[in-house]
Amino acid sequence: MFIKSISTIVAAVLLSIITSASATNTMLSSWYGGYFHGRTTANGETYDMYGLTAAHKTLPFGTKLRVCYQGCVDVRINDRGPYIGSRELDLSFGAASAIGLIKPGVDYVSVSHI
Repeated sequence: MFIKSISTIVAAVLLSIITSASATNTMLSSWYGGYFHGRTTANGETYDMYGLTAAHKTLPFGTKLRVCYQGCVDVRINDRGPYIGSRELDLSFGAASAIGLIKPGVDYVSVSHI
């Protein structure tokens, strides 16, 4: 009985991990551009506003995300932020342009790990 209980728990935990790894979430997102172009990001890279990168407060550097709004783009986390209100993701100008987020500036986007 004990072994059956443990295997049921392990199966539930594995299912939870697999589901959350591929789950799509929404995040309040914004973008950043010109003022930061050419400056050093939190991971030591030079910020390229035309690149496909993003800032997040806690995700590990190098994490790859698929971000969708009016279109979708794949970005890599290379910076920390945003630090304004309840925003969760700050996209480079290039990434925000690719999905149509420039004009609204701030909105909820769909995000999934890739």
